[in-house]
Amino acid sequence: MKTVDVIIPTYKPDISLFRLIDDLERQSVRPEHIIIMNTEEQYWNELVKSSNENPTDKYDNIIIRHVTRSEFDHGETRNQGVALSTADCFLMMTQDAFPKDKMLISSLVKVLERDVAAAYARQYPKTDCNLAERYSRKFNYPNEPMKKTQKDVDKLGIKTYFCSNVCAMYRRDIYDEIGGFTHKTIFNEDMVYAGNACQRGYAIYYVPEAGVIHSHNYSCAQQFHRNFDLGVSQTDHPEIFGGISSESEGKKMVGQTIQHFRHIGKAYLIPHYIIMCGCRFMGYKLGRNYKKLPKGLIMACTMNKEYWK
Repeated sequence: MKTVDVIIPTYKPDISLFRLIDDLERQSVRPEHIIIMNTEEQYWNELVKSSNENPTDKYDNIIIRHVTRSEFDHGETRNQGVALSTADCFLMMTQDAFPKDKMLISSLVKVLERDVAAAYARQYPKTDCNLAERYSRKFNYPNEPMKKTQKDVDKLGIKTYFCSNVCAMYRRDIYDEIGGFTHKTIFNEDMVYAGNACQRGYAIYYVPEAGVIHSHNYSCAQQFHRNFDLGVSQTDHPEIFGGISSESEGKKMVGQTIQHFRHIGKAYLIPHYIIMCGCRFMGYKLGRNYKKLPKGLIMACTMNKEYWK
């Protein structure tokens, strides 16, 4: 049986993080360690004080490391977490994703065959999730499992490299061979890694039976900022995204979502959805062309301001 560690970057965590740790400790395959890479120690101390509990008092396998906000990087902070692990595999999670059942870890580990670099879980919407986001979960996380390799690029396009660190399991030996996550990245470190893995002959596995509860009701402004950074990440990695268009996949989702709204008798949602998609597209296109923009405009558009300092 492969050993597994869990690595969770956190920022301003609330009490739900401790519930996530409880859920992970109760998995059918218990992690060797749960490594918390926390940004800004004061927020961790405030949580421990306000909740009057500390997972290190409850469990013997918790490792906590603190970084400052200026030190945090989506790729490098995760690399630092992996450096604390000696397990055969590691599970990357975010603080706002929660296992759907006790089989999450075992379902991901069992597909990590010799040629599989990473396996990612299905994301289910929270109860308060809006209808557009709920449908996007069905679009991006279907019922059927999928093993993706470089040979699938012509058929799947950018979805070949889709992988989400909201919940994804990695083989440590392949991670070491590839060189880990990008050492400085604004966003999208999971897809950059997946692209590198596929180009080296490895596979990325989507495992729908492994499920987490995770969704956001982003505003139009938040969608704009997120997609700006997504565009920046794709421009910064032409070796991965240079020959693949992601816009066709986006148009496909928009069309299907509009059809879905009509089908369920909620066509009144379409105008707001189109506006939101316009914000996404505008942010993405500006991000793809960020090198032509003045620094002030970049800082107004980005979600990750520390990245530019």
